[in-house]
Amino acid sequence: MQRTAGITSGSGSPVEEEILRQDNSLLRIRYSLLAQLQNITVNGKKSVIIRCDRASTMENSTDDYRIQSFDLDTQMLLKTALKDPSAVNLDKVSDIIVDQSLKDQVFSKEAGRICYTIVQVHTDGAAEAKQNNGIVFRRNLLNRLQQEFKAREETRGRSLQEWVCYVTFICNVFDYLKVNNMPMVALVHPVYDCLMRLSKPDALMNEEEVDCLVVQLHRIGEQLEKVSNQRMDELFFLLRDGFLLQEGLTSMTRLLLLEILEFRAGGWMLSGTAHKYYYSEIAD
Repeated sequence: MQRTAGITSGSGSPVEEEILRQDNSLLRIRYSLLAQLQNITVNGKKSVIIRCDRASTMENSTDDYRIQSFDLDTQMLLKTALKDPSAVNLDKVSDIIVDQSLKDQVFSKEAGRICYTIVQVHTDGAAEAKQNNGIVFRRNLLNRLQQEFKAREETRGRSLQEWVCYVTFICNVFDYLKVNNMPMVALVHPVYDCLMRLSKPDALMNEEEVDCLVVQLHRIGEQLEKVSNQRMDELFFLLRDGFLLQEGLTSMTRLLLLEILEFRAGGWMLSGTAHKYYYSEIAD
């Protein structure tokens, strides 16, 4: 079956037109979904969508890397790596970061910033040493990410939390680590493959996976689209079809999908009105 033209930014996109044809207006869909979510409570408040924002992470102190959960020896190793990577075993450091990211959702959101600092830190002002440290660390990190990527279906079957942590971590690394100010090519298709997996019908039945998908698209969607618009179109065909055609989705999942469809159709941003609907508290 032939697909329609690719999703484009701005008004009149195929995604928006399809949604409008299905229910006349986005407003009606929003109101219907919001009405079903009146009794959902998060953190003691009735709220529509709550997600982490990269800006809030970037505002943290550069010395606060959430490593307090490690034992004292590991904390010391990581602190040394953050100040002088040449003084530690970077292979061991990368393993520690990956292993912790797979079991700690909070840390998986922070790990990319840690990796970025290790790659960027200067050692006694030596640019060559900095470059060599960065190459070694990136190589070790990519090897571990590749190992975990190959085992992703096994991981998902064993532990949904570990799978979500892995997706969060690899997207976080993609966001932070650049080569000549460009995303690492080796991560582009694995990241896309992970997001495509989160867009399949069985994953859309799980709110935890849908929330992870939407959070990552908010974080790196625009970057990914610049690298491969075709794959982003394929991803959003899945999301559009899931929103319009799949039965059994929860109201929250439908709202999350609608929000990300609007987000990309609007050029990776929401209008003021849409933002109010999705992020304001629901009145009691």
